[in-house]
This record gives sequence, C-alpha cells and structure tokens, in this order.
Amino acid sequence: MTNSKKITLKTGLKSGKTIINEITVRKPLTGDLRGVKLIEFIDLDIDSLAKVLPRITTPSIAEHEVFNLDLIDLSEITKEVINFLSQNLNDANKEYPTE
Repeated sequence: MTNSKKITLKTGLKSGKTIINEITVRKPLTGDLRGVKLIEFIDLDIDSLAKVLPRITTPSIAEHEVFNLDLIDLSEITKEVINFLSQNLNDANKEYPTE
C-alpha cells in the first residue's frame, strides 16, 4: 500500500480565491497527531480530523475549511485515513500472530 492517495473532490472546496478540486492525502506520521487524542482520531472525530487533515493534505486545507467540505468528499478522505490506519493494524497482526 502506498503512503499517499490522490482524491478528486466531487464538490470543489473554496480556499481563498482558489477552488480545490483534487487533494492528496498522505499517511499520518506520529508528529502529525500532536494535540489530538489518538482514540478520538481513530474514531474519526471530526474535530480531530480537522486538526490533522491540514497537516497531511496537499494542497494543505485549513482547519476551518475541513468543516466546509462536502460530506461525500469528507467521507472519501476519511476512507483513505482508515486505509492508512488499518494497514498499520494489519501489519501489527502479521508481526504478532494470535493463537
């Protein structure tokens, strides 16, 4: 699995005078989760996502812009975040098999 994913937004996001139609989301690093409770981020709490997404998107979207995303676009972005998180969980299960 790659460490980033390009997403075409169904509804463009206005950022200043620019309309963003495509963003790239990368796998969060530990430092990207500063100031966020990990359990809330894993539960995809919108406030936690709003803090982390500006750190892991290109072009970077501001925290307040996350709240302006169309629900379908936010859903696509969170699916990719889930894929990054589940990749880590799957790798951990391979390394430490349960009996």
